[in-house]
Amino acid sequence: MPFLSETPDITTKNPLMALVIGNTMLSTIPGVSGAGPSPEKTLLTPNLDAELVATGAITSVPARPNTPTGCPTPASITRSMMELTGRAPLFINAGLVHQPAVPCLDVYGSPGGDPRRGDAVPLAGDLFRRGEMVGRLLSQCSDLLVLGECVPGGTTTALAVLRALGYEASVSSSYVENPVTLKEEICREVLARIEAAGVHEPLDILRLAGDPMMAVAAGIASTYGGRVLLAGGTQMLAVAAVLKELGHEPPHLATTVYVRDDPSATFARTVGEVGTVAYYVDPNFAHLGHVGLARYCIGEVKEGMGAGGAMVLAHLMGFTPDEIARTVFDFVSAYS
Repeated sequence: MPFLSETPDITTKNPLMALVIGNTMLSTIPGVSGAGPSPEKTLLTPNLDAELVATGAITSVPARPNTPTGCPTPASITRSMMELTGRAPLFINAGLVHQPAVPCLDVYGSPGGDPRRGDAVPLAGDLFRRGEMVGRLLSQCSDLLVLGECVPGGTTTALAVLRALGYEASVSSSYVENPVTLKEEICREVLARIEAAGVHEPLDILRLAGDPMMAVAAGIASTYGGRVLLAGGTQMLAVAAVLKELGHEPPHLATTVYVRDDPSATFARTVGEVGTVAYYVDPNFAHLGHVGLARYCIGEVKEGMGAGGAMVLAHLMGFTPDEIARTVFDFVSAYS
């Protein structure tokens, strides 16, 4: 298979990788998210992934940048691409439970609540407007924005948002076995609350069902003056759908073939329904000789922390597929 499903028609002189990090309390429900060694510890994952991407190591707490099965976190891929390209990433704190260990641009949001119990993002409109301000700011210092995220449990909020917007979507998961039944149960409860509230506007849907990352990322993308690539899978697809409903042209997406090929999800079909384009990276992890990376090929993790978009960015900057794959291999081998 080719490294990229198609080559984006993008040229850039000064690209920026920005990563919006936040929490939703849905990740603390047992079985919802595999992005952490326990449901409670998923709340630390965005902090630790940001630290790994920023510094190349996790030193703030005792932790290894692998899942319990040995699969490297996607932050490892993003970090290796930052090293390869020489770019410094920007972190945007949309709403974290724990204070980050690395510098962030803070929009002063709060962690997302459980949308079954009340408003998930009470200040969704405010966070969107703060995101608009960030988008204008970033327009002054870059011509391409590769915008990624890290929100454990965010595929479940994405499911509720996409369904509330009218898409018959199914979403992916960091687990090999997608907890579809659990996600559908949560989604039904959330959609019942939305229907009872008579809500239809996209920012109101985010308020009831989303997470802080979605509101901030949508705001940023809505005002950014250059090209935007949404770096991620179903969570960033939900952001694209929100932007479409707000009257904006939905940005293109960059993700991995592991998201596209997930049989439990409808990613490629929903991309078409939203009316945008997705670029799929195949980093050839099955043939690198690394047991942990090969787990991506059986459906573990799949994507996260802008990993697919980071590899697309490296490709746009002139690095070859072999250089990209070798850099990832070398980085994860150094701590395996």
